[in-house]
Amino acid sequence: MEAKLEEIRANLKKYNQEHLLNHYNDLEEAKQKKLLEEIEDIDFELVNNLYKNTKKEIKNENDKITPMEYLDKYKLNEKYKYYENIGKKLIKEGKLAAVTMAGGQGTRLGHNGPKGTYDIGLDSHKSLFELLCDGLKEEGKKYGVTIPWFIMTSRENNKDTEEFFEKHKNFGYQKGKNLFFFIQGELPMIDTEGKILIGEDGLVKKAADGHGGIYESLVKSKMTEKMRQLGVEWVFIGGVDNCLVKMVDPVLMGIAVDKKVTVACKSVVKANPHEKVGVFCKRNGRPNVIEYTEITTEMAEATDENGELLYGESHILCNLFSVEAIERMGANPLPYHIAYKKAKYIDKDGNLVVPDSPNAYKFEAFLFDAFGEVDDMAVLRVKREEEFAPVKNADSVGVDCPKTARELYKKFYKLD
Repeated sequence: MEAKLEEIRANLKKYNQEHLLNHYNDLEEAKQKKLLEEIEDIDFELVNNLYKNTKKEIKNENDKITPMEYLDKYKLNEKYKYYENIGKKLIKEGKLAAVTMAGGQGTRLGHNGPKGTYDIGLDSHKSLFELLCDGLKEEGKKYGVTIPWFIMTSRENNKDTEEFFEKHKNFGYQKGKNLFFFIQGELPMIDTEGKILIGEDGLVKKAADGHGGIYESLVKSKMTEKMRQLGVEWVFIGGVDNCLVKMVDPVLMGIAVDKKVTVACKSVVKANPHEKVGVFCKRNGRPNVIEYTEITTEMAEATDENGELLYGESHILCNLFSVEAIERMGANPLPYHIAYKKAKYIDKDGNLVVPDSPNAYKFEAFLFDAFGEVDDMAVLRVKREEEFAPVKNADSVGVDCPKTARELYKKFYKLD
């Protein structure tokens, strides 16, 4: 143990991070062991590069942004049945699995627990997890299969999530057979001097690596191996907070197969030209999503000959991938985006610091940054009122909140 400790000290000195062991002797033995494991697991070269990037101004003004083609689900006419039949055949053969990204807490909703355990206020008092599960089971019955369900949790909420499922008898699923949990990747948080923070628990302060970490997490946790063992070829990936998400869509699958693409996504048309959403586009000729902060007013308002917005297809985190595409995208980390956040930490004197303003950097990858890895992809426009009812904000905000989601859900399922 002592030799290992000295080896770790030497490595920390090399990267100017010796402070991580400042309070090592104050920890109980189990935590000492855990801290050393965490430190050994840190990619210090990556942390150094991430810190250097906080000092750089990212410039994309030389990128060529052009509109991206899409298909409208309700204007496919005779092609609708053609695509649907292709997808139905694959679903019946057990080729589809669903992945739900559920690493977040319900803090913004005033909920103490994983976001997926939140009750949006329906008469049934079903949680977001159960609403999603209902949809999966209903579709499974339709096709005579059980659609495997993979749930990505975080270190913070994994235990609570698994216990919630156990308490509800896994909503009829069988853990280890057709229900699987895996944990999202994390990266250390660093201060403005590039020092890795120590959290209140005396361990390395980490934050989830964003929804772009999904590919690497699926590969590292061997979930893609599990998918292949189950005969799965296509994977729908969506978020836990969209209570109208349609994870089983034969039309989307049929389009992906027919167009010979490995990625197919759903979009909804922007509510207005300046809605704050990322939109599909081509960046330097390759598929991409451009953030609303990058779009000029002129681009946001530009229309085609039919009066449709040229950049009007919102990315709603409803994506279909081939297993092969996930494995390829998970082979290397995506570029990380920087967020400046408030983070509690233990200072060099062992005191807990609770900041009033942002004091630390966290690093997140975005799922859509991997789209540039493929030559082409399909985008299917769907109706917002049928497939997109996110629960992101408290009711006081008035948009994408429990109230709006509840109304959309009840209207769609005719519960009034």
